[in-house]
Amino acid sequence: MLNFFKKDNNNLTDDISIISIASLLIHAAKIDENYTDKEKLIIKDTIIKLGYEGKDIDEILNKAENIEKDSNQILEFTKEAKNLNIEKKKLLLEALWTIIYSDNSADLYETNLMRRLSGLLYLDNKVAGDIKEKVKTKLNK
Repeated sequence: MLNFFKKDNNNLTDDISIISIASLLIHAAKIDENYTDKEKLIIKDTIIKLGYEGKDIDEILNKAENIEKDSNQILEFTKEAKNLNIEKKKLLLEALWTIIYSDNSADLYETNLMRRLSGLLYLDNKVAGDIKEKVKTKLNK
């Protein structure tokens, strides 16, 4: 009976959860003040990889962009991401680093954001570092 009320962290079916996570991805994309179509594609791909099977992804992205634009902190976005299982958190962190390095560089604000997010998502520094290096290696091929 208790399993009925337990949140399923394998697939994101709740619009509020996915909009919150998409807002986090958008925040990372906008932190360098250059939000590109390439970054939007990474965000859409990540939403699908996280298991979202709901409404039109463009609609989710539009809602997330509006929420991110009106927000001044990331804590409200990380609330839902904290509930993901460890594999989904790793996937999210990989997507965040892919967004950061989509322009082939990471500035001080971007690396600071990623350090904060790794802590807020309760990911070990070694795991976070390995994911960062994996993304850098993949993008340099």
